[in-house]
Amino acid sequence: MARDIQLKERWELVVEKLSNQFADGDTLDLDAIIYLIGVQELGQLHRQFKKDQKLDLMHIAICKVLEPYGFYEFDFVDDEGWPHYKVKAQLPFLKAGEQSVLMKEAIVNYFVELDYID
Repeated sequence: MARDIQLKERWELVVEKLSNQFADGDTLDLDAIIYLIGVQELGQLHRQFKKDQKLDLMHIAICKVLEPYGFYEFDFVDDEGWPHYKVKAQLPFLKAGEQSVLMKEAIVNYFVELDYID
């Protein structure tokens, strides 16, 4: 139970810090945070992205945050600077709530590794 409380507290801290930094205090949702991670990982912070590129950015973020769990492995960076990952293991079937918890945990761990939160 303590682990669930710690995850909840850390998730709320991530949401609060990112919302203040990138959304003028409006609360960012999970998809918006995934998008921000994708932009961070691409490293092209000050550019406009097309709709399909935004989906690609979210894919990059999902691969990055799930990499430590053994689901993805970094493969290469293409000529335009976009990172590519390969699937190492199929994600298990998860209910929507379980998917959300896994992603929140992975995102929290990503920001802990970056020393963005404790």
